[in-house]
Amino acid sequence: MNYNSTRDKSKVVSAAQAIAQGISDEGGLFVPQSLPKYTLDDIKALSETDYRGRAKKIFADFLGDFTEQEINESVDAAYTAEKFGSDDPAPISYIESGNTKMSVLELWHGPTCAFKDMALQILPHLLTKSVKKVYSGKEAVILVATSGDTGKAALEGFKDVDGTKIMVFYPVNGVSPMQKRQMATQKGNNVSVAAIEGNFDDAQTGVKKIFTNADIKAKLAENNMLFSSANSINWGRLLPQVVYYFSAYCDMLKEGKIALGDKINVVVPTGNFGNILASYYAMNMGLPIKKFICASNSNNVLTDFIKTGTYDKKRKFYTTISPSMDILVSSNLERLLYHLTDGNAEKIAGWMKQLSENGEYTVDEDVKAKLGELFYGGYCDDENTKKTIGDMYKNENYLCDTHTAVAVNVYQQYVEETNDTTAAVIASTASPYKFAKSVLEAVSDKELPDDEFAMTEFLSAETKTPVPAPLASLKDAEVRFTLECSVDAMPKTVLDGLGIN
Repeated sequence: MNYNSTRDKSKVVSAAQAIAQGISDEGGLFVPQSLPKYTLDDIKALSETDYRGRAKKIFADFLGDFTEQEINESVDAAYTAEKFGSDDPAPISYIESGNTKMSVLELWHGPTCAFKDMALQILPHLLTKSVKKVYSGKEAVILVATSGDTGKAALEGFKDVDGTKIMVFYPVNGVSPMQKRQMATQKGNNVSVAAIEGNFDDAQTGVKKIFTNADIKAKLAENNMLFSSANSINWGRLLPQVVYYFSAYCDMLKEGKIALGDKINVVVPTGNFGNILASYYAMNMGLPIKKFICASNSNNVLTDFIKTGTYDKKRKFYTTISPSMDILVSSNLERLLYHLTDGNAEKIAGWMKQLSENGEYTVDEDVKAKLGELFYGGYCDDENTKKTIGDMYKNENYLCDTHTAVAVNVYQQYVEETNDTTAAVIASTASPYKFAKSVLEAVSDKELPDDEFAMTEFLSAETKTPVPAPLASLKDAEVRFTLECSVDAMPKTVLDGLGIN
């Protein structure tokens, strides 16, 4: 299977090239030229194996230039009980509330307590193998912009991986205290972290500009290095996310929650659009999905886009209690638009140019109609996020984080509006302990302690739930990274960090 750029169909690369390079030279994203098609019999066969078996099958169908041994080694090293707490890295909690049935797909049992682990535990294996295939002998420099979870998950995945260096940028006031602590205390000889004076969109734009800066790329080449990405713009980040939607369906099938062939709805708290896009790919491969429910916080640019067909980032930016969704430029939406226009790269390039130069674009009526048919968009502000956390805990005895609560709230809006009670998979993206203050405020009326770690212990005592070990261990960890820089200084920060003048 080969891959095209969303902005130039003449750019055709192998899977290894797409993963190693991360982003196309002109700024487009790599997409598969075709998708494997799974029948209901194929899905039934997947249900009879475990998560690793399902992953191996799907990876093999997309990574044509990887050997079976390379895929097996990568999967077996990534999804271990030691890293995820059990042999099932993505368990489901089943909740029935009124006339709605929610299958809460818990994607946060990995080493950094966020859904990004599902992809970023395997990406280093895929990336290092890809670089060896395409750029033998070169060192990969992984640049990451993060709104909180990707940064730590990427740092943890790539720490001390031979042939790589990783540099993470995060908005100084745009992550939770626990997320900041996770990144600032990261171990590893090949890692570095910097806070930027701006929001996530500033960080993401800065990283994209560095990726496509010819002078900087030339300097790296002189030093036998090349850039790659661990953000979901990298196909190697997105592909692993396809697996857990198939796996969720298989588990629901085995548990008798659905019958083979039954359609499900998918509900995703959405920021950069990668997580929900993975479920769209799964549907187009044959997974029976009826509706994609795109849940936003107050930064509801996607909600408006789905309803109007106009993507307008020229709006107030909100810093919310669900910071991983504090995004106004959803990069992976470009991939969806490419597919909805039947691969019209010129049209995509034009819309992305309008977004860059004018801050907005409007899709044509055909694309708008397809969006409306497939997607439902809704949003939930901080007040209702906390109310949902409290209601879920009080009524269902289920403790969820600030992002999962947004998804639950928007799903409830959808059911009330449509009366569609199709079985729904809710993507639960982070442990509630990563956002202890906000969760505590939602479930307790008591006076809260000031210290972040005291809050986690308090939350544990109040809810009788355990603090995840990876978060508890941060309390005594050494702070290694305190650098702050402006957006304009990001290129110099990268070169300085690499020891390149």
